[in-house]
Amino acid sequence: MGLVVLTLVALAGWFVFAGAETAPAEARQIAEGKALYAETCAACHGANLEGQPNWRSPGPDGLLPAPPHDASGHTWHHPDEVLFRITRLGTAAVVGNGYESNMPGFGDQLTNAQIEAIFSYIKSTWPEELRAHQAEISAPPG
Repeated sequence: MGLVVLTLVALAGWFVFAGAETAPAEARQIAEGKALYAETCAACHGANLEGQPNWRSPGPDGLLPAPPHDASGHTWHHPDEVLFRITRLGTAAVVGNGYESNMPGFGDQLTNAQIEAIFSYIKSTWPEELRAHQAEISAPPG
């Protein structure tokens, strides 16, 4: 019995220690993502992730305005892989078939780690149920 209790206490301590190591790293990544978002994304997608007005309807140029990245938008409907490709390559390159978009690719301006940091920031603003849904559709099959 004593060995079981000792093992459980050791495991609990390990989880607390591991969590302490992860939380600051995650907080740093979110902070970095927030700063990068402000520099790179906010001009179109809004300082508060709110997107441009009437983002679901084409503007005078026939193109869709920038959507919000907060919970009111559709970013959380897409798996990480799609979001990553759109960010690196631009929407038109990902959609193809002559689709036109104002969303450029940022692959020449942002590293993969910077893009991931931006996503971490955006996701950190979503309610838990949206984060869970988006994580589920992003998980590898199987």
